Amino acid sequence: MNVRTPICLCAVMLGLAMLAPNAALAQVKPEATEPSGDLAFARFIALIRGHLLAGDELVKKGQWNAAYPHFRFPTEEIYGVIRDELGEYRTPPFDSALKALARTVRARSAAQYPKALEKVDVALAAADAALKGRQSDWPRFTVAVAVHVLKTAAEEYEDAVANGRIVHPVGYRTARGFIQQADNMIESAAPQLPAGDAAALADIRGGLDRIKLGFASPDASLRPALDEKEFYAAVSRVEQAVGRLMTGRQI
Repeated sequence: MNVRTPICLCAVMLGLAMLAPNAALAQVKPEATEPSGDLAFARFIALIRGHLLAGDELVKKGQWNAAYPHFRFPTEEIYGVIRDELGEYRTPPFDSALKALARTVRARSAAQYPKALEKVDVALAAADAALKGRQSDWPRFTVAVAVHVLKTAAEEYEDAVANGRIVHPVGYRTARGFIQQADNMIESAAPQLPAGDAAALADIRGGLDRIKLGFASPDASLRPALDEKEFYAAVSRVEQAVGRLMTGRQI
């Protein structure tokens, strides 16, 4: 029997000060907070999905070499962290499926790619189902996870950009995939949020729209459309709006 793990959304509320127009970068950079429990596991699952989104877009463009790192990273950077928790979340081991998918992309096998991707998707769906069974307020939980995905995107973006140029294309595309995943999560939850949350949801979408404008192109050879300060300010706007959404609630 699943035992629901309560998560205090105080950890999600960001408590950032109002941002002055000329604030230094350090003042607008989102506070680094590591989630725990269900929130942490869900974030890792979402990050895997973000990597797959980034890679899948490149595969569809026939850019197999550029796509390959995004299928390799879930095994190298994430799976080992969550391996011991898979049983608790009734998720079958899927490291073999991840490795097979990466091999398929490396081999540029368009014929095998859909089936290899589906096997990973099945495992991720099992993780989602287990998480949903542990959370009494799935829509708000989903939004809370999306915030942490956005913050991870900000970290990737910081590493990818230097002196107004994209110096690490893989990091830029990773950030873009994470942003797409966060947007997907928020939009999936939006119809299930109460009408009273409309104002906070509008602010969340407003911040996301600003971020998405800066990542409209997958072309990492372009100069970034957002500087770090603008990106962090938009992420902070989303965080503050989610804080209002979660005030006084536990999930």
